[in-house]
Amino acid sequence: MKEVTNNTASTANSSSSTQREIVISVSDLFLAFGSQAVLQGISFNLYQGENLVILGKSGSGKSVLIKCIVKLLKSQAGHIEVLGENIDNIMGANMEVLRKKIGFLFQSGALYDSMNVRENLEFPLRRNKLKYTEQEIEEHVAIVLERVGLASAIDKMPAQLSGGMRKRISLARTLIIDPQIMLYDEPTTGLDPVTSNEISQLINQIQEQYKTSSIIITHDIACVRATAHRILLMHQGKIYKEGSLTDFETSDDPFIQSFFGKI
Repeated sequence: MKEVTNNTASTANSSSSTQREIVISVSDLFLAFGSQAVLQGISFNLYQGENLVILGKSGSGKSVLIKCIVKLLKSQAGHIEVLGENIDNIMGANMEVLRKKIGFLFQSGALYDSMNVRENLEFPLRRNKLKYTEQEIEEHVAIVLERVGLASAIDKMPAQLSGGMRKRISLARTLIIDPQIMLYDEPTTGLDPVTSNEISQLINQIQEQYKTSSIIITHDIACVRATAHRILLMHQGKIYKEGSLTDFETSDDPFIQSFFGKI
């Protein structure tokens, strides 16, 4: 097996991509836990309005990478710019301001089990001290629930929701503060194929309605095929290949075929 692309930002992008606004830029990112190197010189750009899928086997560094983007983890070398700001230079309350522009869907959904759906969705509006009246908060909750197709679940507790419903409610809670960027960490993990497809289609709807720029971390090829505008394949902490869905599906590389097969 050999690496099939140079690990430089956007080397495989089309000329049309390079004309678009960069919303996230990751350059030469390194991170190790003890002697285990997890990220080994990762570089790429996320462009305005695109769904960028980061694909790879479990343990390849995908989830660690997006946690670095929101500064839940700190890299040991390299730098990350989000919306034109180097996050190494942003501290405390200023980092919280930047995070309000980023929606993060965790694998588990991370709903508060002691709160019903309405309270889960109200929480970010109240916590971030956004200046909404009670009526405006109620309207925001109703709008995002309608957009994820779960207006009828407003008074349910998380324990009463199926796995797919929990994902949708988690998405609604993320969307309620109108993020510019969406980060999805394994959005279809643990879901049946029909529900997984519904979540993939919802990701596309969110991109269209909210004009978000999104990074989708996954090893679910059906999700990749449904959502990807561009794909980065990670392997052993490096970017192994970058390209379009067609580039990957028609590749003769045995490692890539282990994900996509040969069409």
